[in-house]
Amino acid sequence: MNTVVTNNAPPEVGATLQRLRLARGLTLEDLSRIAGVSKSMLSQIEREKANPTIAITWRLANALGVQIGELLSSEVRTAEHIRVVEAHEIPTLPGAHAGYSLRILGPMELAGKYEWYELTLQPGGELASQAHDPGTTEHLTIVTGTVELEVGGEKKKIKHGATARYPADQDHVIRNAGKAEAKALMVVVHR
Repeated sequence: MNTVVTNNAPPEVGATLQRLRLARGLTLEDLSRIAGVSKSMLSQIEREKANPTIAITWRLANALGVQIGELLSSEVRTAEHIRVVEAHEIPTLPGAHAGYSLRILGPMELAGKYEWYELTLQPGGELASQAHDPGTTEHLTIVTGTVELEVGGEKKKIKHGATARYPADQDHVIRNAGKAEAKALMVVVHR
């Protein structure tokens, strides 16, 4: 009688996680912040000292911009010419307390150089930012609605279709003073 031996061990995602993280130029701290998973847990996963829950695996896959199956696979995939990131895979920084959500559209490997986001502001919502590094600029294109932009004490109303370009190396606020939701695309350029 032949016996079949199956491997019931959980997948070891540590090496794959580390490979994907390093390929994107992210530190453990960067990935911790983006995915909302503690740095110590990430370290344990990468060293194969812990296996992540499905919820943590989902957060990590979203933060890295990959399908959950790719994170669970130990296969090294060949480069694709076209990589589609589905809407549910795009990391979002929720600011519900302040009436905004910020979807991270740019790839993580460009963070700190060029970043682009989709900003959604509820009526009365605002995204208040402290000064970024010297020389940083932002470019804000209004897709729907109207927003008020405040930079260095100067305020301007930006309407649908317009783009505002401004220094982001000083405190700045983007607010929706209207009665309808506003959406904008924001590009941050670091010098």
